[in-house]
Amino acid sequence: MENEQRSFRWGHDALHLEFVLGDDGSARLTRLGLPGEAGSGPGASLPLVEVTAAGHGRAWSGSRLIGTALGERLRHRSHRSARDGDWHTLTVHLHDPETGLVAEVTYRSPDGIPVLRGEVTLRNEGQTTLHLESVSSLAVGCLTPADPAAVDAADLLWADNDWLAECRWQRQPMRRTTPALSGRVEYGHGKAGRELTGQGTWSSCGHLPMGGLTDRRTGRTWVWQIEHNGGGWRWECQEHDRAAYVALFGPTDTHHGWRQPLEPGAAFRTVPVALSFSADGGPDAAFAALTRYRRAHRRPHADHQRLPVIFNDYMNCLMGDPTTDKLLPLIDAAAEAGAEYFVIDAGWYDDDDGGWWTSVGAWEPSASRFPGEKGIHQVLDRIRERGMVPGLWLEPEVIGVHSPMAKSLPDEAFFRRDGVRLTEVGRHHLDLRHPAARAHLDQVVDRLVGEWGVGYLKLDHNIDPGSGTSADPGETPGAGLLGHNRAHLDWLDGVLDRYPHLVVENCASGGMRWDHALLSRLQLQSTSDQQNLQLYAPIAASAPTAVTPEQGAVWAYPQPEDSLDEVAFTMANALLGRIHLSGLLPELEPEARALVHEAVAAYKTIRADLAEAVPSWPLGLPGWDDPWIALALHTPATTYLTVWRRPGGAATTTFRLSERADGGAARAEVLYPAARQAAAVWNPDTADLTVTLPTAPSAALLRITRTQPDAP
Repeated sequence: MENEQRSFRWGHDALHLEFVLGDDGSARLTRLGLPGEAGSGPGASLPLVEVTAAGHGRAWSGSRLIGTALGERLRHRSHRSARDGDWHTLTVHLHDPETGLVAEVTYRSPDGIPVLRGEVTLRNEGQTTLHLESVSSLAVGCLTPADPAAVDAADLLWADNDWLAECRWQRQPMRRTTPALSGRVEYGHGKAGRELTGQGTWSSCGHLPMGGLTDRRTGRTWVWQIEHNGGGWRWECQEHDRAAYVALFGPTDTHHGWRQPLEPGAAFRTVPVALSFSADGGPDAAFAALTRYRRAHRRPHADHQRLPVIFNDYMNCLMGDPTTDKLLPLIDAAAEAGAEYFVIDAGWYDDDDGGWWTSVGAWEPSASRFPGEKGIHQVLDRIRERGMVPGLWLEPEVIGVHSPMAKSLPDEAFFRRDGVRLTEVGRHHLDLRHPAARAHLDQVVDRLVGEWGVGYLKLDHNIDPGSGTSADPGETPGAGLLGHNRAHLDWLDGVLDRYPHLVVENCASGGMRWDHALLSRLQLQSTSDQQNLQLYAPIAASAPTAVTPEQGAVWAYPQPEDSLDEVAFTMANALLGRIHLSGLLPELEPEARALVHEAVAAYKTIRADLAEAVPSWPLGLPGWDDPWIALALHTPATTYLTVWRRPGGAATTTFRLSERADGGAARAEVLYPAARQAAAVWNPDTADLTVTLPTAPSAALLRITRTQPDAP
């Protein structure tokens, strides 16, 4: 069975896959790792695709979605590999002789990057309709060798994600949710284990659509992401046949009310997913690989290289109450600070004195907020006169119940269930599959961007109307939501095709829709609505786990009442991401204002490096209450490091920089704030860095540069 004729291999220098074909034609992925990697033998295996459908369930009941009858029956028909530029592709064709179901399993990987992208297309070549209930996008049974000791040494990783408390990574032994059941028992398989499931219209409300597994002994690590812009996703990572496996899904019947009829001749495509790998570098190396993959896979845009500084009038500033009189001094202060974009956030359309929540949808400027002949254009022109690009906030997918658009658009343009239009917190939700909904949004964007010359759109999304929409009789809400999610992506593609210069920020109550489906298209991700500068530190430090540094928008909002250390702290929060400057800049004292200007100037000297750097966390992934937090970004020659000290810790901490573990002479310098009391000392013998921050809260941006060439 495992002779050369019954197996095949695929990959590149950074990633290697081995497949085995059984005597019955079944296909299994038995190895996934580095080429030529020494090991104790292949791991356990799963079918390449796991599928449930009405009348075709599983061989073992429980919460798991593996061990499916259809998955077990799929037989290898053919496979082919290809190369498209920097991308390697393997397509495996499988078929089920009983039902006529055909699966096209596509694996892709960028050259030199240990990340595997998976996607499955099902086609019905049979004579009867199949009612799909779950389909895996990627199933890998060989995360560990088929040895319970390897599972004993494994830790699971996942990220809790809430409004104002995003990106909180957790780590616990796999055995806590998957206890050892084998031994002197007849049945060795559990029915449950660790799983995470999204819900509703937000992809990351509750948890990021990500996870991971790491070996405490060796550092061998896997990190995965489900690339979907809705809550219809699920992953499970458990033990099967003495090895750890992961199975990644889009929406399912059990968890999301998703079913999809697959009629003869019809096809269904899963949501894509990605799996990152590190042989011995731990989670940091796996996240670094995922960072490189995200860059390789996203839509090209000049913003990813330029990293302009953005001022937004919302957070700890106007808070949704913009007027001409309030904005003009802010525009001048932002320009003096070095901002290159100026974004007018929520409220610019509000003629109801704060009652805009239920009336949004037409996106026309308020005459009372922007009086005079020129109206809002006086403000937009002033932004341009000060050398900045104007931007506006939109919440495109919602229509307030009191908006005129709620009456002018047909019912079919909205989310509905049982024929009733859905209402959530005084809003209806557009279904972008409907041409009237899309035409409405295209008209809005064409007016703001094409006619007004707006160069930046912040697209927000603040409601979750539940499991989805049933636009047609028999359509399940989960299927309707998936259809809308895909139409939403298609609409965004169309906007950027028409306006390739436009910069678009992804926001949903901060980070409630934080996923690679959107970030492979859009230029920035709002990381949080957190208003407390100290609580923002762990969010800012963890953000590169889920977004490239150059796309992670972090608020920096100095206040007149802040101490100078607090001003430096809030500015430092954003220096290894994208500065989203806010706060009442005109009211700052001169010394505080100088600290803001210094931070922006320092950022502009390093931002070209940030667009190529990969992250690590010298003190580990941040805990919400950790007194010391550190985020490093590495280029081949330089390490940039932000270190935060919050109350509760000593004034000094020491840690090792993994990218400089070979030691050697290096220079550690404080880039920001230059005149404060931060100190950093590099030990070339141990590759340890000792940092002192005498006060709490305080923060500093450091640069570590080699002072001698690497040894040959």
